[in-house]
Amino acid sequence: MSDGFDDFDLPEPPRIDQGAEGLLDQAGIDALFGQVGGFGQPKEGLRAVIESNVISRERLPMLEVVFDRMVRIFATSMRNLTSDAIDVSLEEVTSIRFGDYLNHIMLPAMIGVFRVEEWENYGLVTVDSGLIYAVVDALLGGRRGGEPLMIDGRGFTTIETDLVSRMLGHVLSDLSTSMAPITPTTFELERVESSPRFVAIAGTTNVCAVATFRVDMDERGGSFSILLPYATIEPVRHLLNQRFMGEKLGRDTIWESHMASEVRKVDVTLDVVLGERDMDLGTVRDLKIGQTIPLFADPDQPLDMQCGGVTIGRAQIGQRSNKIAVRLMSDIAKETRA
Repeated sequence: MSDGFDDFDLPEPPRIDQGAEGLLDQAGIDALFGQVGGFGQPKEGLRAVIESNVISRERLPMLEVVFDRMVRIFATSMRNLTSDAIDVSLEEVTSIRFGDYLNHIMLPAMIGVFRVEEWENYGLVTVDSGLIYAVVDALLGGRRGGEPLMIDGRGFTTIETDLVSRMLGHVLSDLSTSMAPITPTTFELERVESSPRFVAIAGTTNVCAVATFRVDMDERGGSFSILLPYATIEPVRHLLNQRFMGEKLGRDTIWESHMASEVRKVDVTLDVVLGERDMDLGTVRDLKIGQTIPLFADPDQPLDMQCGGVTIGRAQIGQRSNKIAVRLMSDIAKETRA
């Protein structure tokens, strides 16, 4: 009798060099972990899986809409700040691991750490050196159209940090304005750092959404990027995952109306509890026809009205048209079954 596995051609396992006391030879190691070649050669085996840089994350259409809206708002803010002709464009919105993002920051740069009050988490906004010197030059009255002076090997001065912080304040304020139609959000700048070592707001393997913007002002300018870890935007991920604002699943109103009308036609049984008394099993077994069971309840005492064993209100017993009747003494309410 043959099983289903006989129909498949399985690959040959790595051979073991019997003369090397049961150890795998180099060919077996290469077959297990993949070929080890020079830079640029494709990886195979487990090495390709471990060192894979492919990040599979769902797109967030509304987040891209937020960044597109921010381009127009931030361009106006920069014109008012610098009194120059400003052109702002969105270069790309992508996903990257946090550790890879920090490793690719071109220094010198300024990195602003901001807090999202409603989401109780953090994000980053990184300004490259070209935009830093362009903003400083514009705010200090430098000549238009000239290349900004870049001095390598020194840190940023307090004046440069303060001027760039003013721009970062506009970035976060405009981001809040762009996010407002989806959800009220407050972005507050906490500090500005110049070293990636001091901005570790997430784990190195955490996936983040990064939007890169390009700012041009009279033949000078640079780029800045906004990083939001997926853990930060998790509270509003369902909103950012919509294809357009106010997206809702459609519903069948005809079926809803029919269901509501049919539910109202359902017959229910109401029970009025005249009284309760604890009795042992022997006494219940000895009960006879015509025997009276005292309940120790007054005729005017409110009684429990129940439906399916759940008390839904209080009622008082009486008589109407020669029939026993009850009168509600409280509104019908749902009570949790103990």
